[in-house]
Amino acid sequence: MELETLTIDGARTIVASGQMKATDLAELHFARIGSQDTQINSFLALSRERAMAQAAKIDRMAAKAEALPVLAGVPVGIKDVLAMQGASATAGSLILKGYRPPYDATAVVKLEAAGALLLGKLNCDEFAMGSSNENSAYGPVLNPRALDRVPGGSSGGSAAAVAANFAVAALGTDTGGSIRQPAAFCGVVGLLPTYGRVSRYGLIAFASSLDRIGPLTKNVKDAATILQVIAGKDVMDATSSDRPVEDYVGGLAKPVEGLRIGVPEEYFGEGLDPEIRGAINGVIAGLKMAGCVVKPVSLPHTKYAVPTYYVIATAEASSNLSRFDGVRFGLRVEEAKTLSAMFRKTRDEGFGAEVKRRILLGTYALSAGYYDAYYRKAQQVRTLLTQDFLAAFAKVDVLVAPVTPTPAFKLGEKTDDPVKMYLEDIYSVAASLAGICGVSVPCGTTKDGLPIGVQVMGRHFDEATMLRVAQAVEMEQRPA
Repeated sequence: MELETLTIDGARTIVASGQMKATDLAELHFARIGSQDTQINSFLALSRERAMAQAAKIDRMAAKAEALPVLAGVPVGIKDVLAMQGASATAGSLILKGYRPPYDATAVVKLEAAGALLLGKLNCDEFAMGSSNENSAYGPVLNPRALDRVPGGSSGGSAAAVAANFAVAALGTDTGGSIRQPAAFCGVVGLLPTYGRVSRYGLIAFASSLDRIGPLTKNVKDAATILQVIAGKDVMDATSSDRPVEDYVGGLAKPVEGLRIGVPEEYFGEGLDPEIRGAINGVIAGLKMAGCVVKPVSLPHTKYAVPTYYVIATAEASSNLSRFDGVRFGLRVEEAKTLSAMFRKTRDEGFGAEVKRRILLGTYALSAGYYDAYYRKAQQVRTLLTQDFLAAFAKVDVLVAPVTPTPAFKLGEKTDDPVKMYLEDIYSVAASLAGICGVSVPCGTTKDGLPIGVQVMGRHFDEATMLRVAQAVEMEQRPA
């Protein structure tokens, strides 16, 4: 079995046809994880018992020639910020070490209902705060494409697991680029759904108005398949949309000829790596050859996106993380003599440096005398950024741009310079603030063999058109 080329369709087909049992396919993936993940560190916990019980159920259905669900026998990993019964949910933090949630996140429920084999929980930056996966309390994840490089963050474990063929697909979360950036760094597909398209119930929150759950996969069709499974209204999440879920997979067959492709000039300025620029320009040329109409567009408030994001995201993080105090769940420092001392000591020992930094920034932005100057102003700029996208989408169908300014950087290269690290999000945070959808698709490699990703962004709830263009980009990259 060549795991490198195994897709959702491939896994389901071999199980349905009897070529391989789902239990054997699961064992094959667990064996690969056991032999190779000690080096990469993508999994924090395995859920072997749950996965094998599901695999046995799928095998019984296949033996009776029953119709199999769309993800039957497909091995999937889950980012460790999502609740999943039978496994810990640490969010990459010491403060939640050993915490085992008593329920499943809605996205997890939907995956398993569709037949997926849930292999376990994937490493991530602590509370999804980071762009390199070096902020995990359980050690950094290495990039399978280059072991001296970061896999990106915060969904670095999810991207690495798919790139290393430990799983056919994985769930990640994206707050300011945390699916798209690691997908670009690891050479896989990473999809950011429109805000509200996928329920956030069961997600350990970082920034509630920004957090989104989405898939990382080996190809665009698999991303469309996973999205179709996990999308939809959820009564447990008031922010989830009741808009009908489109046939994303069926829509991939539609031609892209005549679609209008917008190229935002602000994404091609100073600081963009020349090799990435060349690869993206090649993608644009290929879309033009496929019959698309390429148009330059402007998103004039893009230069304010990073500071706006880091005010809003840290403010929301400051509020959300106040619940981790040693009282209800997770770590509790016992030697404290008073309640307030227990709060302080638990949070001091449980939170890492990056989380503390963001709590401090967010608390400052929300404090008396600074709320209007920072948080309110950031929300006003967020509206302007959203209006930029709406104006652009009045002229074009999708936007095509870089995902990151550079390829995957070396481990430790930017850990001492938080501002430099934050600027890694320069091409991803604007879409997060605006609530639109986006996807990172591999579009080549650098001369050193490092993956390059291209970002396709679509209108609110127009994942179907975005995925059609992403599929066309993917087809360009396939050898003739």
